[in-house]
Amino acid sequence: MPYRAPTREFSFLFDHVVGLEQVTATNLFAEATPDVTEAILSEAGKMCEDILSPLQRRGDTQGSRLENGVVRTPDGFAEGYRAIAEGGWIGMAAPAEYGGMGLPMTITTAVNEMMSSACLALQLNPLMTQGQIEALEHHASEEIRALYLPKLISGEWCGTMNLTEPQAGSDVGALRTKAEPNGDGTYSVTGQKIYISWGDNDFTGNVCHLVLARLPDGVPGTKGISLFLVPKFLPDDQGNPGRRNDLKVVSLEHKMGLHGSPTAVMQYDGATGWMIGPEHGGMAAMFTMMNNARLGVGVQGIGVAEGAYQHALAYALDRKQGKAAGSGSIVEHADVRRMLTTMKAETQAARCIALACAVAIDMAKATGEADWKARAALLTPIAKAFGTDTGIEVAGLGVQVHGGMGFIEETGAAQYSRDVRVTAIYEGTNGIQSMDLVARKMMDGGEAAFALIDEVVQGAEAAKGAHKALAKAVWNAAETLRETTEWLVAQEMQDRFAGAVPYLKAFARVLGAHYHLKAALAGDEKRQALAAYYIRRLLPEHLGLLAQVREGAEGLYALSPEDLAA
Repeated sequence: MPYRAPTREFSFLFDHVVGLEQVTATNLFAEATPDVTEAILSEAGKMCEDILSPLQRRGDTQGSRLENGVVRTPDGFAEGYRAIAEGGWIGMAAPAEYGGMGLPMTITTAVNEMMSSACLALQLNPLMTQGQIEALEHHASEEIRALYLPKLISGEWCGTMNLTEPQAGSDVGALRTKAEPNGDGTYSVTGQKIYISWGDNDFTGNVCHLVLARLPDGVPGTKGISLFLVPKFLPDDQGNPGRRNDLKVVSLEHKMGLHGSPTAVMQYDGATGWMIGPEHGGMAAMFTMMNNARLGVGVQGIGVAEGAYQHALAYALDRKQGKAAGSGSIVEHADVRRMLTTMKAETQAARCIALACAVAIDMAKATGEADWKARAALLTPIAKAFGTDTGIEVAGLGVQVHGGMGFIEETGAAQYSRDVRVTAIYEGTNGIQSMDLVARKMMDGGEAAFALIDEVVQGAEAAKGAHKALAKAVWNAAETLRETTEWLVAQEMQDRFAGAVPYLKAFARVLGAHYHLKAALAGDEKRQALAAYYIRRLLPEHLGLLAQVREGAEGLYALSPEDLAA
């Protein structure tokens, strides 16, 4: 079925659930008026429906390929990318002084979700560029910013991040790529990087790689790593692509999904690069890009969930099977109805969490207040992990709704499931996101977490009059989460890590219930019914999840590696 952009849904959530009005009330984002926001959602939605959505299946069947050292992308991807670039959608949140729109990340998040629903493989390209724009804005010299940012924002050039190496995956500190100073302010970068999303293409004038490497005096581990900007073509005196740099795509990976997005093995052989940020400060600079991308990847999961849901719903409404009442289609069967309602409820919960994270990012940027910064930091791993887990779950349910036809590629249901699977892995696996939540994000003793839990409790108090039973369930869940958080911050790190994944999911469950309750208060009977479904049927999972958290690490090591292999 054709994709339909949920623009009205975003407008409702902006106005009644996630509090976009707080953002637009600041001086920094005052120009993002309701009229501007509506126009942006409408235009972006049309592009996604009319231009990007038709590329979804083509990208999967054709894939990107490497021919004589040149990456060839699927038919129509160049035109799709041009529509994204010319619409200004790459630089929506980028600074106006370099050609961006200077809009809130909250609005950018909505547009990114719609693009992810329409064609995830292509959307990954501008997402990487958006992260690079933010990294250069915060850490590059003025000379670098002046040259690269306008071209990245306009889409003339695009950006990548290069972290992983064959022996250095999640352990980035084990990297071996080296950077030697050339004596003229540039560096000679040598090494190999793997899993480089959109490492090259055939539709932008340049590809700008942010590469982590170690200087000769760099100490082992992450503290000795620096960051370098290494373009495919070295800019000439006029800032245009000039001589080819000493780098190349060695090969493209053969993947489970995302076939339209080339995932490259990159080789750097003394390639010329410029340092971004201070010496040995590469991880801090790269984390700026990664944090941007982590929210973006969470949104990719949500976008796929929305696309898979629409696809499954259309099939269920049309498919005649069994003794179904009413329309006679399978949507009348109780289990199919369960799956579809779960898909819709889960997608909405994850979407609200991501938008709330984006609001916190915008408020932190606009006000500089520590509380907003702490909330943005806390919500980022939750948005990434829960958003991608939701994408995987909902896409899997989409295949199930199709029955046997879901296993047949021609229906397109399986593509959603294959494409979204990697989102729980790249930009930091969801296990690492969970560990980050219970470790680094709890270094404040849980203060940011408790503040968010307080907000959930207050929301439940406000809903008591209209939705007493639902409000009580959310209030009780928030207090249980508070008690477990108090227990968690008192534990040793290994015990925290043992329960990190269930803790993050439980936190997301409670937040999802909170946002569904807010939507029920402001919405019609349909929203109230959806909130009731989530709170009565899905929220109770938090009890089992939090029980797992309190088990600590001991039980995980009761079986030795030899026992596991027996």
